[in-house]
Amino acid sequence: MTSFWSPVWLSIKVSLLAGLIVAVLGTAAARRMARRRFRGKTVVETVFMLPLVLPPSVVGFLLVVLFGRHSPIGQWIETSFHTTVLFTPGAAVMAAVVVSFPLMYQAAKTGLEAVDPTIEGAARIDGANERQVFWHISLPLARHALLSGAVLSFARSLGEFGATLMFAGNIPGKTQTIPTAVYMAMESGRMELAWAWVAVTIGLSFSLLVFATKLGRLRE
Repeated sequence: MTSFWSPVWLSIKVSLLAGLIVAVLGTAAARRMARRRFRGKTVVETVFMLPLVLPPSVVGFLLVVLFGRHSPIGQWIETSFHTTVLFTPGAAVMAAVVVSFPLMYQAAKTGLEAVDPTIEGAARIDGANERQVFWHISLPLARHALLSGAVLSFARSLGEFGATLMFAGNIPGKTQTIPTAVYMAMESGRMELAWAWVAVTIGLSFSLLVFATKLGRLRE
């Protein structure tokens, strides 16, 4: 029973941590990009959205190249912290962050652009600085979009397979998440076990999508 729940708890922990990181990074990036025009904006946004359309195996490959033991970043990490990122829970979190970032960024950008500029302008006239306007006006008014993006990012992280398998591996009790556990169970002919993990995943994903849909209706 412990071996059954291990991938489930790891997937939830990885998705929660990745979701928190993505919520911060996606909202910060959306704040910088919303309603602004500058040369190269299309290129920057294309880079932000690229993980959404790239095959997960390609994302995993790029992460291995960037953070592997033979890369400058990987060597610096190993020298500084006496460890590697590859095949660790941290690698699973990084893979989840990369693949789920576009969903959070797009939702946050849409929500922030939907905030009435006259309300923000009125706050500035009353003496609020840009940080105060963002925290006390923009964020509260865009909260439904932000929550929706966070939920969808969590769900995307929960189902991540390809990039996680290449970058974090499939080590039971350490880096094995639900998708990789399902794959290994199916490969070894343990279909009942695979179906049990699939049922858990469907239940979690269904609940998250229902919640995200309700948030979307609240925005309307």
